[in-house]
Amino acid sequence: MKDRTRNQPSFSEPLIFERSAAGKRGYSLRPLDVPRRPLDELLPPELRREQIEHFPEVSEVDVIRHFTRLSTWNYSIDLGMYPLGSCTMKYNPKINEVVARMEGFARSHPYQPPELCQGNLQLLQQLEEILAEITGMDAVTLEPAAGAHGELTGLMMIRACLSERGNPRKKVLIPDSAHGTNPASAALCGYQVQTIRSNDRGQMSVRELESLMTEDVACLMLTNPNTLGIFEEQITRIAGIVHEKGGFIYMDGANLNALLGITRPGDSGVDVIHLNLHKTFTTPHGGGGPGAGPVAVKKALEPFLPGPRIVEKDGTLRWDDGRPRSIGRVRAFYGNFLILVRALSYILTCGPQGLKQVAETAVLNANYIRHQLNGLYDLPYPQPTLHEVIFSDKIQSKLNVHTLDIAKRLMDYGFHPPTIYFPLIVSGALMIEPTETESKSELDQFIEALKSIAEEARQNADLLHKAPHRVRHRRFDEVTAARNPVLRWTPGSEKEKV
Repeated sequence: MKDRTRNQPSFSEPLIFERSAAGKRGYSLRPLDVPRRPLDELLPPELRREQIEHFPEVSEVDVIRHFTRLSTWNYSIDLGMYPLGSCTMKYNPKINEVVARMEGFARSHPYQPPELCQGNLQLLQQLEEILAEITGMDAVTLEPAAGAHGELTGLMMIRACLSERGNPRKKVLIPDSAHGTNPASAALCGYQVQTIRSNDRGQMSVRELESLMTEDVACLMLTNPNTLGIFEEQITRIAGIVHEKGGFIYMDGANLNALLGITRPGDSGVDVIHLNLHKTFTTPHGGGGPGAGPVAVKKALEPFLPGPRIVEKDGTLRWDDGRPRSIGRVRAFYGNFLILVRALSYILTCGPQGLKQVAETAVLNANYIRHQLNGLYDLPYPQPTLHEVIFSDKIQSKLNVHTLDIAKRLMDYGFHPPTIYFPLIVSGALMIEPTETESKSELDQFIEALKSIAEEARQNADLLHKAPHRVRHRRFDEVTAARNPVLRWTPGSEKEKV
């Protein structure tokens, strides 16, 4: 296949500490024209540190070139495909960035009185209404700062509602194909977690649900489609079983990208769902930046939504904090505003038909990869999936080539590796989600790379064991690094083997 390796220098950039030279400065100041005063008179001793050990002494050009070089090493969605399954790493349209930088949005302040930001409040209200329509729910809060935060918010509302009814209950049921944050959120909310196993079709065992669903269970946390990319075909029956015992259906909306405009979770019996705006609605993803995890609920849970809420009074939009049954604020202000602006920009740009096309194309792309690689890589669940496809290393492991080797070798072909070893119920999993933003030509190159790697596994397994070969840093000893991390730099520590 065509060599996709980018032309890049092979040298390794040293640490900024290693560039240090005694006496170097990145600035110069004019001589003092006022009397010099000892630092002790200006700053209390308890607020001072005698010295910063090994603090780098570098020039301005050293600093600029060092960090600029490092920035060119970053792989991003603007450079190429991110096939990370479950993460939904799709391209972020630049029109969203333009809209978010409009002065009326970018320069607004959260402490502005409502009378001076009516347009911004209207934007938030419109986004709530649209997300409610997309999900088939009755009300939405935009406060939560991320998906896991949305999970916790949803569970807090369920607990508050059940407590008001007289019994918060003790347990939460979670399928073994769920996202890892689900059991963590349930535990944080004070619930015991019980796992429901998947059947041989990769769907939750309804029979096991029937045996576990008691009046001690607060809710079932369901991901649909699940992390195998498979739609839970018996979702309405599942909802009926849970509702019959007075429980709630919590849906992890991380995979909503597969359902847009095709089906609505609320119509299937879901009571509460969180949305990952970075996954479904193309707001920036990762890097530790601001996120958003809105939560949509049915009418029974609406009184418990976090405050404040946006209400209209005398023709003016205002904040309403007078909600006695609310679980209260779950973060400062009302969400990460500019992230919400980007999401609404994307939704309005696509429109209803565009959102449906998003889901259809995402499903088509995933199944195209599945079809092209079927037979070269093991398919643990052979039925067609939705937005992502799960392979395993079962075929390659017989040649002593494993998932990590395949992922590392893929880097030599210029692609970011897919998600590996997840979901945990698939041994040696390779989890691929191309999203709708990748063209057929890009998918074909990705497929050819994996075909080439499958052939290399048969012909020269050692080539994969030592991959990657064409990147600045070869494979790290990750086991030793995890067991013996170097957390503080000292002179000579860069020479230590980790």
